Amino acid sequence: MKKLGVGVVGCGAIGPAHAQAAHELEETELIAVCDVVEEKARALAERFGADWYTDYDKMLEREDIDVVSICVPSGMHAEYGIKAAKAKKHIICEKPLEVTLEKCDALIRAARENGVKLGGIFQRRFMDDIRLMKKLVEEGRLGKIALADMDMKIYRSQAYYDSGEWRGTWALDGGGCLMNQGVHFVDSLLWIMGPVEWVEAEIGTLAHNIEVEDTAVAILKFKNGALGAIKATTSAYLDLGTRLSICGDKGSVLWDETSGPGQITFLKIEGEDEKKILENLKKEIETTETSPIPFTSGSGWLKLHLLNFRDIIRAIIEDREPLITGEEARKAVELILAIYESAKTNKRVYLPLER
Repeated sequence: MKKLGVGVVGCGAIGPAHAQAAHELEETELIAVCDVVEEKARALAERFGADWYTDYDKMLEREDIDVVSICVPSGMHAEYGIKAAKAKKHIICEKPLEVTLEKCDALIRAARENGVKLGGIFQRRFMDDIRLMKKLVEEGRLGKIALADMDMKIYRSQAYYDSGEWRGTWALDGGGCLMNQGVHFVDSLLWIMGPVEWVEAEIGTLAHNIEVEDTAVAILKFKNGALGAIKATTSAYLDLGTRLSICGDKGSVLWDETSGPGQITFLKIEGEDEKKILENLKKEIETTETSPIPFTSGSGWLKLHLLNFRDIIRAIIEDREPLITGEEARKAVELILAIYESAKTNKRVYLPLER
């Protein structure tokens, strides 16, 4: 089988993870990388024996590139992704999909119109314990869900925001603690619980010199009738971690990322042996296409990222939809934008938002 050629645009913080995935997967070959900063592009290319560019359009001209990974600042994802689609390249897009619904929809439409796949990156969907929580809810094991919440209290210094001109800006970061860091957990909450009916929220910039929020609190009502809460900040020195919890009248579960990769730290279900439940569910998950694969290097976090990358590559090869389509990746963006709108207007905001 011919390997799919991959090009990576954006060689900063997350670009190297995509480059490593393309280099190590048996289905792909890293062909080239691109960055406006020549030193970054050259260094990453030399690390994996690939070619490098500072001109994105030139890289897209290569016929041996089948897939492009978009790792540029968030507010540029659509611009770069649409160019890739028009060049008939499949697209792997880092989170968030984009920073406005108009841009999200333009990117999704470009992929559809040009007959290419568009896959989003939300690697926590590939964590066993996140998938276990989803199965517990889907199978009704927790009974009637009353409350589901996300609690993210992490730390980013002012130096972090000052490290790039795009960080902490509405135009290119699209938001603060919610759109940049919290979007991962917003996606997980939505994936587990399903769509939201309405949201009421307040946001603030309380501890940093940035345009966007560093603290946010929101109340949600899910369409399944449950209530929910989202709390997020990048001002919790030096990280209190992140938790997702689902509470029902027959059982409750807590997923905790306070120290290291997240895992279920509490599970109680009326009349059941929780250890056996977890063992049986994990056996089911281990037989799926998301089961772990060996990589030659990298942390547990990186391996999750590579699982996400692999699913999109296999979707291209098998001509199916990836687990995280453009439409799926759009959902977290829509909810975060609804939170911003509620905070701005001091009103309850209903979903879906008007296009």
